[in-house]
Amino acid sequence: MDELQRLFYRQHFRIAFLEEKGAAFEKLFSRIMAHAHPSDFEPVRPYGKFGDLKCDGYRASDKTVFQCYGPSTPTLKELLAKMKRDFEGAVKHWGPLMERWSLVHNSDDGLPAPATQLLADFRAVNPSLDLSQMAYAELLRVVMGLTVMQLEDLFGPVPTQQTMAALDYEALRPVVKAIQRMDPGNDPPLKAPSPSKITANDLSEDAASMLRQGRRREPLVEAFFGRYPDPGFGEEIAQGFRDRYRTLKDEKRSAEAIFMELQTFAGGMSGTPAHQAAVLAVMSYFFERCDIFEDHPSAEAPK
Repeated sequence: MDELQRLFYRQHFRIAFLEEKGAAFEKLFSRIMAHAHPSDFEPVRPYGKFGDLKCDGYRASDKTVFQCYGPSTPTLKELLAKMKRDFEGAVKHWGPLMERWSLVHNSDDGLPAPATQLLADFRAVNPSLDLSQMAYAELLRVVMGLTVMQLEDLFGPVPTQQTMAALDYEALRPVVKAIQRMDPGNDPPLKAPSPSKITANDLSEDAASMLRQGRRREPLVEAFFGRYPDPGFGEEIAQGFRDRYRTLKDEKRSAEAIFMELQTFAGGMSGTPAHQAAVLAVMSYFFERCDIFEDHPSAEAPK
């Protein structure tokens, strides 16, 4: 797997982790674990009056019972009640078949303190059991340990560095024509951003690395707009990006969320690897030349 593939697959997983809720989150987890532990991890589905016996997945080699929690609108009360209900139910139903219990959740910034305390209480009362949790960081390590073939099965094909190097006009054409056109308006001419723009916007290292990869084909994008029959076409595309960026900014989205939304706006999270590479090149071009994301603020004058 080359660097560009790695960046795209990290982003695909990040989006899936944030967007998949409920049964979809459980299915995502099960598919990942089935690839990571073939012939060992066993997904569990509810069956009639037996339900799922408080187990969403079982790893036979170390007797681990996995329980997923990925609600659309989580509340602390519901989380604590589910943890208690699921753990006590797993102890009852699995008995000696369970030596480890793992709570798999989609809380991006970690469990709230009362939930962590409840896990500690479980450990104190059940010293023979190994209790843990799995969230973004733990699942990301599992995902990035998979083969390219397994990642393609989960998230589809993505561009390679060779795809980016082979990018041509025909790959760019449908991308830029598909981006929403807007009236250019009366915005002032745009200046190229300072080298510290990425730092100033607090973009993640993955986003920064993807933009650096896209810069390799910026001359192609520039030449494309320079040769396009409509001389104002490039500015229309730029205005579409600017308006979309401002909307996301007004919604108080994080820099990471804005980056992913702009990529989706340009049609970059689906389609062929060549299409995804073209979107990345176009995004990098407009990142450097227009006001998607802020330029580095000028230093304040001394008082």
